[in-house]
Amino acid sequence: MATLPLYEHIKNLFKNTEFVSGDGDFLVGKICEAIEKLDKNLIALLLKDTKTKEHFFVSVEDAFALDQNKLFDFFNSREYFDSSYTSYTNKIGLIRKDSFIKKFNDVVLAWPYKDCVLEGGMSSEDKGKNEVFYNSIISKDEIDRLFEPKVLVNIKKYTKEGESTPEEITMDDNLIIKGNNLLALHSLKKRYAGKIKLIYIDPPYNTGNDGFKYNDRFNHSTWLTFMKNRLEVARGLLKNDGVIFVSIDDNEQAYLKLLMDEVFGRENFVANFVWKKRSGTNDSVNFSSIDHEYVLSYSKSESFKFLGIRKHFSNYKNPNNDPKGAWTSGDLTCNKTAAERPNLYYDITDPATGVTYKCNPNRVWRTIESKMLDLIEQDKIIFPKDTVGTPQYKRHLSEVRSDFKPVSTWIEPEGKSNSDIENEQDIFNITTLKSSLNQQATKEIRDFFDGQKVFDYPKPLNLIRSFLEQATEEQDIILDFHAGSGTTAHAVLDINKEDGGNRKFILVEQMDYIETVTTERVKKVIEKNGEGSFVYAELKTINKFKNEDSIGKLNQNMQYLPIGEIDDKDYGISEAEKKLNKQFYGIA
Repeated sequence: MATLPLYEHIKNLFKNTEFVSGDGDFLVGKICEAIEKLDKNLIALLLKDTKTKEHFFVSVEDAFALDQNKLFDFFNSREYFDSSYTSYTNKIGLIRKDSFIKKFNDVVLAWPYKDCVLEGGMSSEDKGKNEVFYNSIISKDEIDRLFEPKVLVNIKKYTKEGESTPEEITMDDNLIIKGNNLLALHSLKKRYAGKIKLIYIDPPYNTGNDGFKYNDRFNHSTWLTFMKNRLEVARGLLKNDGVIFVSIDDNEQAYLKLLMDEVFGRENFVANFVWKKRSGTNDSVNFSSIDHEYVLSYSKSESFKFLGIRKHFSNYKNPNNDPKGAWTSGDLTCNKTAAERPNLYYDITDPATGVTYKCNPNRVWRTIESKMLDLIEQDKIIFPKDTVGTPQYKRHLSEVRSDFKPVSTWIEPEGKSNSDIENEQDIFNITTLKSSLNQQATKEIRDFFDGQKVFDYPKPLNLIRSFLEQATEEQDIILDFHAGSGTTAHAVLDINKEDGGNRKFILVEQMDYIETVTTERVKKVIEKNGEGSFVYAELKTINKFKNEDSIGKLNQNMQYLPIGEIDDKDYGISEAEKKLNKQFYGIA
């Protein structure tokens, strides 16, 4: 038997693995990422085969080491492939092999420093920062130290009665943590991994004027690395049926979608919600007015479902013994004019009486004429008995597929009339979320701070409420690690007051305004509602050094004290704080 060329041999070897498409073609982007990460499945596959073992491994005494460069060269060779691999170090884009791409999973988003960690240690919006990217392989020790849980200090509890020092921090406590959000997320892992039901974040949009001022030379790449690092650890905090919502605008929405496909799995994409943020126009060079933003949503698994709004069936009756069973009537018109929708402007005739019903030019029919004739033939249209009034649509109970109305991805501006929204919900069996405009969100905060503008670009309270009401129940935990002005906590406290729930929130914010805006707003909401509490804590910053070696470690690992060094006397951690930290982290 003739020996197969290496290319064909490897193609057969990879058959029915994650590295080929359903058509048997190499998923080159995925393979190159696996080589970069020294993926165990890939190495095992190549190592167990004699031919690939001899070709791609170097024998060192009794062990074998993978020759990554040789394997990369093979999959980048023009002898086998039409185009070269786009490496992380020179371009931002989709890695693909045009001659082999058949499915989406052969497309991988790549950018400089994708395989790195960026701490993102800025504490004030007016201060830019150039930071080191830690390579996940070369700088493994530095990254491990960076991600160690950090010591919590300045721990206080706030209730409607005022401030006190807690004796312990329980799972029933709301938390507000000041410090780097990446390190805070890693500090929360042991206690909260797999326990968060909903995450909402409003991260910097990387627009140039939103406070994201890191490494200007690679600003876009920096933003992607910044987001990837945080989304990866956030996913591990979610419950199996948990969900994340991320606010974003057009500037990075497309890239964020691909990044979240990679982190959460494309199959776990929930929705891309669209909401109107302003009523006026936003002038642009090409005369388009960008007045909408997005909220991308992903679940941890396919078990997540929105709660929806429960449908009411008491209005379904069967007064005429309809063989299809109980039914109810619904509006057959829509809020459009004849000028806007001429194809929906026509007359209909009752076949039983011959009476013709004129279409209202200011509120046309909801469906085209051919579909309307089919509905009439199917006895789905109810004509007025006295020939006065407007025909109605007949909806049978047997046609209802769920007890709940699904959630629409279009979020209605609060200014739209409730009657129009309720009518559309009834006709289309959907749940329509509502949100205020940005100007209302600014007013909501000003009302707590004597009319002063203390925060730029807050999100509307009812935007976040909409997601909480549709995705959480009374005992769930909600996390916001870009806490900003504290809107998420405000929403949680208000919903709990209304339904008697015990939802908990965790806020993380590294900017200095956490003390003057975020916590102050939450305190004022607690005072207003007459209930609620939270524990405030800060990640311990290191501001004194024992020797030059310590200074070097600080430069590499930033400013926070690992929990493993809590007993070091040089850092001055009080016995009370040591006790709280050990209780919080479960240290004996």
